[in-house]
Amino acid sequence: MGKSELLKLLVVDEVAENRTAIKKIFQNDYQIIEAENEQRAAEIINVDKIDVVLADLKFITHLKENRNISAIPLIAMADASDPEAGAAAIDSGAFEFITRPYNRIVVNYRVHNVMKHYEDARSVKIIREEQINELHKYIEIDSLTGLINRETFYKRAAALMQSNPDTKYYIIYLDISCFKAINDLFHIETGNLILRTAANYFRTAIPSQSGLCSRIEADHFVICIPQEKVNIERLIIGLDSTMQALGIGHNILFYAGIYPVNNPALPVDQMCDRANMALRKVKGNYMNRYSYYDAGMRELMLQDQMIVRDMETALQEDQFAIFLQPVYNIKNDTIVSAEALVRWFHPVNGMISPGKFIPVFERNGFIVKVDRFVWEEVCKFIKKQRDETGEVIPISVNVSRLNFYNLDLLEFLLGLLEKYELEPWMLKLEITESAYMDNSHQLMSIIRVFREEGFPVLMDDFGSGYSSLNMLKNLPVDVLKVDMAFVRELEESERAYMILKFIMNLARDLGMDVIVEGVETKKQLDYLANLGADKIQGYYFSKPLPVPDFKKLVEDSKNPA
Repeated sequence: MGKSELLKLLVVDEVAENRTAIKKIFQNDYQIIEAENEQRAAEIINVDKIDVVLADLKFITHLKENRNISAIPLIAMADASDPEAGAAAIDSGAFEFITRPYNRIVVNYRVHNVMKHYEDARSVKIIREEQINELHKYIEIDSLTGLINRETFYKRAAALMQSNPDTKYYIIYLDISCFKAINDLFHIETGNLILRTAANYFRTAIPSQSGLCSRIEADHFVICIPQEKVNIERLIIGLDSTMQALGIGHNILFYAGIYPVNNPALPVDQMCDRANMALRKVKGNYMNRYSYYDAGMRELMLQDQMIVRDMETALQEDQFAIFLQPVYNIKNDTIVSAEALVRWFHPVNGMISPGKFIPVFERNGFIVKVDRFVWEEVCKFIKKQRDETGEVIPISVNVSRLNFYNLDLLEFLLGLLEKYELEPWMLKLEITESAYMDNSHQLMSIIRVFREEGFPVLMDDFGSGYSSLNMLKNLPVDVLKVDMAFVRELEESERAYMILKFIMNLARDLGMDVIVEGVETKKQLDYLANLGADKIQGYYFSKPLPVPDFKKLVEDSKNPA
């Protein structure tokens, strides 16, 4: 490759020796362009196509203010003696940072890792846009509320803030306390009425000339507005009055998290994440209904950044593994199936909790790759178990809602069965209520196709979200997995007992099987046995196990001491 064909790397550092050190590392991989300060760097970026920027930490904030750099990977450089450098780099909007004196191997790894991430992100974006166009899903308006949707908000908010650099903005993230309970207590149309009413209020309260409002998912709204144009307390009081006027007879409370934007070049989805962090700090607090993002929440942000930075490498290096949690038939004390769960064993940070990485993967779409990894690992296990023992224990796998937007979903699953010589009944597919709420008609259509092909379909965590009798009537699933929240309350709540009994009887009348998950005590098990429950999953019997331990458990269950 000729010198002119190499990708261009811009090094921004006032110290010539530092620029020379970077140049020595990458002179064969990149065309190196040097700048001694942010002014010179901005001039270069405005006239030349730069592929990656390495800049001294003190120049990062100024560089991010240049709208032409928004799509360029930006890596901060700082002295190793500065303990706050890493956090400051991420706070300022850099994707990664490296320390001086430079370690050639570390610098090479981090720069190439960043470039790969940006390449993959661009590829994923292109693929998603093609799929959305094919499915005729690319619309700017949320059909329920008439507000702009998530992606449109991200684009318009970024353009609005960057075109008004002298204006200070808030990103305000709002959602409703106990909205799931409202859907459970009332008809789903009541929940939809609340969402439409809130949207109408926002249209009235947020000036369209200077602000934006979006429903980004479920009962979550987000606002971009100049700071001088909004009074947070007045906004929430107005929402309260509007909700009370509906006369629903239930206390409908909005909570808000506020991110004061100090860097308009920061991606808007990250701004929304920070506002949501602030929201989580106060949600459920009746005395304080809003909170501002502050530096104390930075650790969560850094954790998310680490997860995103390392996720592709983790998949390539087999850092993910499946664990299996058995489902017991308590009538004959046998293992009848199991659920596959994913675990991440990070080489530096140890085992990362699924509660930390799964939400991040669901937000950025990486959950689709992880799901497919889990499905294939499960198929490998089933085939190996059958070859070794002649027996098959069906395994259920989670199908995250983003998978339903992939046109090759069924083809991929059938391909796995063919590859490992399995039958559909051996691989059970678990869906969630939230997937139903996203697009019920599409989901019901896909589930019917799954079942026609012979895949058993389970609804996971039933009772944790928007459960309704109407959903049970419409959704063609084979098994209900009752949410552990009911089980936890069995010992204290007679109502929980009665509701669980009703759900189990109704499911049987509808031709569905029931698995109760989350069982932890003998007392809970006795309650469930009295109700006629026979399939149980939970720590009382076994926690999720590594594959070798699960195999041993199965063997021991056949040959009790």
